[in-house]
Amino acid sequence: MTTTPRRHRVNRTPWWVYGLLGVMVLVSVFPLYWMFVVSTTDSATAYSLPPHVLPGRNFLHLAGLVFDIVPFVNALLNSLIVATAIGTGQALLCALAGFAFAKLSFRGRDTLFLIVVLTMTVPTQLSVVPQYLVISELGWVDSLQALIVPGLVSAFGIFWMRQHIAHAIDDELLQAARVDGATTWQIFWRIAFPLVRPAAFVLGLFGFVTAWNDFLWPFIVLKSPDKYTIQIAIKALQSSRDIDLGLAMSGSFLATLPLLVLFVFVGRRLVSGIMEGAFKG
Repeated sequence: MTTTPRRHRVNRTPWWVYGLLGVMVLVSVFPLYWMFVVSTTDSATAYSLPPHVLPGRNFLHLAGLVFDIVPFVNALLNSLIVATAIGTGQALLCALAGFAFAKLSFRGRDTLFLIVVLTMTVPTQLSVVPQYLVISELGWVDSLQALIVPGLVSAFGIFWMRQHIAHAIDDELLQAARVDGATTWQIFWRIAFPLVRPAAFVLGLFGFVTAWNDFLWPFIVLKSPDKYTIQIAIKALQSSRDIDLGLAMSGSFLATLPLLVLFVFVGRRLVSGIMEGAFKG
């Protein structure tokens, strides 16, 4: 008597899931598209009813005004310098601190890590005044290092890297390296960091984007137009009495383009890094 092999039932994703994802994508992309539409017309487009959904023909004209009114290219370079330095610094320094908290034994380690985590609950605005006093004492007001140095390390970055290193690297591997005569720095740089590089890349990218979009701290510290970052340059496009939305949206769209290009090239690596950096239970 022959038996008929069972056919495994394939679980197919319901159609409404794709519909829901499509709606979420449209809701996420529409503000960017609307910003581009306004940047190609004028301020009246933002208030017209029914609203205009097709781009106009004034983008090149408004973009030219942006470059004429503010030192936009210089602001782009300043933002690139600050964001790159902060993203690289967070990837390396937070990984180093996370390695110390995860794999090194020293007195007060858990207490110190708890203090680092608790700083995440403190609003950023509360640290502006003491941070400005420190920067002023160092003579860094109206300089790019006033933006770079405070952002090189973050409590979230230390927590992120500590959790990943704790679960991604076995203690036996580190002990074997010590038996072979490797120093702590060699263990971190040659063994630990290569294993957690995807998570460090994700953290560095988050730091880059956060620094690129930061407005409050650069607005407080920077005074000279030649030191402006991109967000402060966009603010300088607006007069004290009225706001030209077309001009402001043109500057905002030009400031967003580098991030869009960045995500086109590193989007897949970002997703894979997040998946590889997921915490294990």
